[in-house]
Amino acid sequence: MGPLIPKASFHTQTKMWRTIATDTLSAMHFASRLSPFSSSPSTPLASVRRTILAHYHLPSLSPSKPQSLSLPKTLVPFTTNSAKAAAASSLLVGPRSGFCLVIVRCVSSVSSAPTLEWNEPVSCSEVGDSCSEEVVNGNIGTVEDDAKPSIPVRAYFFSTSVDLRSLVEQNRRNFIPPTSRMTNYVVFKFGELSDSDGLGASLSGSDCRFMVVFQYGSIVLFNVREHEVDGYLKIVEKHASGLLPEMRKDEYEVREKPTLSTWMRGGLDYIMLQHLNTDGIRTIGSVLGQSIALDYYVRQVDGMVAEFTDINRGMETTGKFKMKRKKLFQLVGKANSNLADVILKLGLFERSDIAWKDAKYAQIWEYLRDEFELTQRFASLDFKLKFVEHNIRFLQEILQNRKSDFLEWLIIALIGAEILLSLYDIAHRSALTSL
Repeated sequence: MGPLIPKASFHTQTKMWRTIATDTLSAMHFASRLSPFSSSPSTPLASVRRTILAHYHLPSLSPSKPQSLSLPKTLVPFTTNSAKAAAASSLLVGPRSGFCLVIVRCVSSVSSAPTLEWNEPVSCSEVGDSCSEEVVNGNIGTVEDDAKPSIPVRAYFFSTSVDLRSLVEQNRRNFIPPTSRMTNYVVFKFGELSDSDGLGASLSGSDCRFMVVFQYGSIVLFNVREHEVDGYLKIVEKHASGLLPEMRKDEYEVREKPTLSTWMRGGLDYIMLQHLNTDGIRTIGSVLGQSIALDYYVRQVDGMVAEFTDINRGMETTGKFKMKRKKLFQLVGKANSNLADVILKLGLFERSDIAWKDAKYAQIWEYLRDEFELTQRFASLDFKLKFVEHNIRFLQEILQNRKSDFLEWLIIALIGAEILLSLYDIAHRSALTSL
């Protein structure tokens, strides 16, 4: 009776040998297509077999000296993005072209790696133990280029009006002239863009900052860190009026990736672009500025809805209505002004001029409006305002009826007083006549 094999080790070895068998069958199939590149039909199969054995650190099954599989450099794109890149190598046989392509990425702790000439053959033995193969169901694992550092976008709403003219006059050197007819916002640039990778000026990873200021009180900051926000807000605060007791804020993220196959791609709380320029900043800023301002007005309307809800519950309990006429008129004015600000100041239904001119920015504009649900949120706001309007009309009728009742009772009292005076006058005259 042979020695006992631990259960875990037995399963591990079984799984390993199954994997080896599968890889060997695949290698035999691959090798059958490599014959045009080899002088001997058996050489590719033997080389691939020895490569698999070396990968799993198994002893050679053949007494002959191992030979490494070598391919022309023209078929082997060998690149190392960094010294700490993940180790991976993939073997692929072209289904139609009939050649073998090896994509190799090696792990190296050395700062510099040996370079290879274009026509120099590359063999798996040169790669060493730091290389591994990523063949999953016959497909090569592709690794996308990493995106550049993300660009933080911060939106703030802290006032109901900003004097853009005076703001531009005091910050003329940072002002960027407009490229469209929109006059309800201005853009400021602080610092210079960087061109560290040779792909053109990039906002990500640079010290350049952009600030978009809207006339209705929103501010959108691009590439500004959290500890730097107060300094930029103070620049605008000097020209703002109607400061709010509580500032509203929101955060978003933009990522630049020049190798992106499409112009833009959306994600969870971020948008990825090939390149972010001034027009992109204007487009993204306009949607974020409207979104943060709309959030403030929605909360204002929610407060009115809660107030009317309390009034209705009080009427349900006591059967009496105690609101004063002045308070009701204030609520009417507040509801009407909020609706006018959303439609007129925010320009919620006005399409950006940049989006009209270029389809790429129209795509960004439409995506962000859907992402922040501006249309749905306005529909919810409009529904709440209709509820407030219905309650205001109902309460106005109550106050009007109450006033009418008061006038009716006043008329009755005056008529009664007149009758009493008439009776007194008649009685007084009768007394004088009897004397």
